[in-house]
Amino acid sequence: MSKPDCPQDFPYTIELEAGDYWWCACGKSKIQPLCDGSHKNSEFEPVKFTAAEKKTYSLCGCKKTKNPPFCDGSHNKP
Repeated sequence: MSKPDCPQDFPYTIELEAGDYWWCACGKSKIQPLCDGSHKNSEFEPVKFTAAEKKTYSLCGCKKTKNPPFCDGSHNKP
């Protein structure tokens, strides 16, 4: 399996309304951290998640998280 692109080495802090979203797992989306379909014809699939309420979320920007789509600090590990 190939590694995803790493758009940035820190989380995206983003305010979301309650609802369903698709987190970019390939790192190629132009609307990071959300999916724009750039994964097509690759082995990557976006991760669907539900924002239960309107608030600010920290979504992974390095694509190394063990808890997608949320940042778990993996960007700080070698």
